[in-house]
Amino acid sequence: MKVLNDVHNIEYGKNPDIAVKAPGRFHLIGEHSWFFKDKTLSMAVNLPVYVAISKRDDLSLKFYFHQLNERKKASLSTLKLKKEDRWANVVKAIISGFISMGYDLFGMDITVYSEILPSAGFGITSAIKCASAIAINELFALNCSEQQILQVIERGNRRFLQTNNYIADNYAALFSKKGNLIITDHSKSSWDYVPFSFEDKKIFLVDTKVPRISVWDEETLFEPQNALNLGDLRENKNNVYGGWQYVNSITEINEVLSEASEDTRRKLLCIIREHNDLLEAREGLEKVDFFKFARAVNHSHESMRDMYNISCPEIDWVLKRVGELEPNLEMITNPVSCGRITGKGFGRCLYAIIRQSDEEKFRQKILEFEKIFQYHPEVYEVVPSEGTVLVKD
Repeated sequence: MKVLNDVHNIEYGKNPDIAVKAPGRFHLIGEHSWFFKDKTLSMAVNLPVYVAISKRDDLSLKFYFHQLNERKKASLSTLKLKKEDRWANVVKAIISGFISMGYDLFGMDITVYSEILPSAGFGITSAIKCASAIAINELFALNCSEQQILQVIERGNRRFLQTNNYIADNYAALFSKKGNLIITDHSKSSWDYVPFSFEDKKIFLVDTKVPRISVWDEETLFEPQNALNLGDLRENKNNVYGGWQYVNSITEINEVLSEASEDTRRKLLCIIREHNDLLEAREGLEKVDFFKFARAVNHSHESMRDMYNISCPEIDWVLKRVGELEPNLEMITNPVSCGRITGKGFGRCLYAIIRQSDEEKFRQKILEFEKIFQYHPEVYEVVPSEGTVLVKD
């Protein structure tokens, strides 16, 4: 808090009135199936974003991102999306969300402080949104409920940024609990927790620095007919988490998806597999059965790579090395490590969960990756962390 106060004070000549911390996050399984009302398994992590705000006596808005050493400005009376404002547009979107719901705001001096930049992924942009929403709510004593905060964020995304509103991103940033993963059920707009109790494991997020490229436009998959087809393949089951699962009859699946192109069919099959992998991963977490959990994670990456077509050779190389940390071939069916591409795909980020004793070997493989591919990845050791909170002195 002292560092944050000092940074804000140097920039604006006063301490912040309020400061909020929000976690980074990554999605383990299911981040590409929100449109089909499936589920997403996510982890908030100890890569925090801080947003500090002090009131002004006018309608001006001033923004400062300490690590970027960038400053932006705007006014409440003429709040607009500007391409050059980049990260500041995210905070403006939240301000716009409050205004659109009829709340009266005043000018603000705003500091964003994050060692991880938004370009890396890891939920940093979502963290800025959620921290800003909670900070503004507290600063102006708006007394918004959880649902109203979520509505502010949704309006900011859809109306101001004109982008999709991913509730799994919002739930993970706002509501996560330390030591737990969070499961978003998109069909119910609800969240649930499952403990991460593998004490002998370490979790690493890797920003490979491989540039993201557009292999295909994911939006082309989000056709109403595709959602209807997948809906036809669901069956209610009381003994299954969430109350339903996809049918496992290949004949029935092929019949329902027969009109889809081969590429679309393959990706829809991937969605079906993702839901099953999430259920398997959750059961492994609940039973503290790492083998079951790891098989689901590794299977999910294979689906992302082979059927959804969002991985790349560099990420596949790292994850292959993760699988080779245990040289005993008998462990293939009972893996002691696991990993998967995460984020938007088409390059950049992955996560790996390994034995503590394998950390040095894992880091050596990252050094080998640098020599082979000439990228210089950032590796972060992370733990499941809490959601957005006020920062106290």
